[in-house]
Amino acid sequence: MSSVAGPGAAGSDDDQRAEEWPPASLADRLGFLLKHAQLGLAEHSEPALEPFGIGGRELAVLSVLAGGESLSQHQAAQRLAIDRTTMVTLLDGLEAKGLVERHPHPSDRRRNVVELTPDGRRVLDKATRATREAERRFLARLGDVEGERLREALRALITPMAAHRRPQTRSP
Repeated sequence: MSSVAGPGAAGSDDDQRAEEWPPASLADRLGFLLKHAQLGLAEHSEPALEPFGIGGRELAVLSVLAGGESLSQHQAAQRLAIDRTTMVTLLDGLEAKGLVERHPHPSDRRRNVVELTPDGRRVLDKATRATREAERRFLARLGDVEGERLREALRALITPMAAHRRPQTRSP
């Protein structure tokens, strides 16, 4: 049995099959393709966010909080479809960086409202531009039309899932 060859190794047919990317047995597996596309995007996005001291998940939190309405920690977590514990951890980090502030809700002191600080708005603006450029570079091989088709296709796949994740509003 042949061992897996490294880059530039002279090759037998076994070596060529070992270097095949993506592996033929996985080339049509959606989970494999989505996972590795996400990893490739992260290779572009993470360095783009480094200068701002935040990661992609923190950028998502800032983006949701910038939506114009005051959100509680719970509402923000629902919009991002993440659990409460994860949201608290993310907010603790963003608060330590001076990018968000938490304060009691004016009419329900049991709830915390989370808002961006002026620094948080500046970081959000700059980091959003940087990640858009990283996404543009990542999708460049597809071209503008195919890149937009990919976004549309992914939105079509996740939109039905969003219905059960959408926060429920209560009547007064």
